[in-house]
Amino acid sequence: MKRTLSWRLRNSTKNGAGLTNIRHKKVLAAKEAHFPYNRRKLGDTPANICRHLFTTEIFMAKQSSDTFIPVNIAVLTVSDTRTEASDTSGQTLVSRLQEAGHQLAEKRIVTDDVYQIRAVLSRWIADPQTDVVLINGGTGITFRDVTPEAVKPLLDKEIEGFGELFRTVSLKDVETSTIQSRALGGIANGTFIFCLPGSTGACRTAWDAILRFQLDSLNRPCNFVELMPRLRPH
Repeated sequence: MKRTLSWRLRNSTKNGAGLTNIRHKKVLAAKEAHFPYNRRKLGDTPANICRHLFTTEIFMAKQSSDTFIPVNIAVLTVSDTRTEASDTSGQTLVSRLQEAGHQLAEKRIVTDDVYQIRAVLSRWIADPQTDVVLINGGTGITFRDVTPEAVKPLLDKEIEGFGELFRTVSLKDVETSTIQSRALGGIANGTFIFCLPGSTGACRTAWDAILRFQLDSLNRPCNFVELMPRLRPH
């Protein structure tokens, strides 16, 4: 049976597996050890019961925040010339996301065509098992660079800060040439989408400086993963 991300968030452990009965019993035992509820001492008043439940919830929230949650990430390379053998940018993203402990949902290559990009992206957006889509290529300003035009109409919300931050961190490596990048981020049907330049160096920069932190459920003070259960209406 397929599981949604919200289910995985509720049932994940440090290795991404679900909470077993044994694990659940250990957590309950730990709760009692930290917050024992002695009826004879505290009494069964509503106030005491609520106080006990409140402190227990704090303990459980801390336990959850200490858990790494892997997400399913799809990678799309947009290029008229690259093949699987020559797609170093796509391969870089795949290796980095897997090294970080995430799961590759799927990898595809399409040409610089608005409708081919939308066809693949729309399928991933509609799939509840795809949490994040990383697109590389087609974010420049030439006639064939159409990735932003393909993606923006599909977005529910745009994350303006992603493109701004990417161009800022890229300034150190490519100096003023970063102005030619139209990198962007957004959300569609609860799926995070990030469009990166097609160069391998730019993909490394985007992952190493931004995405590896924001896609890490342990990153503080906040990260994208903790927002995922609230991206879709309940």
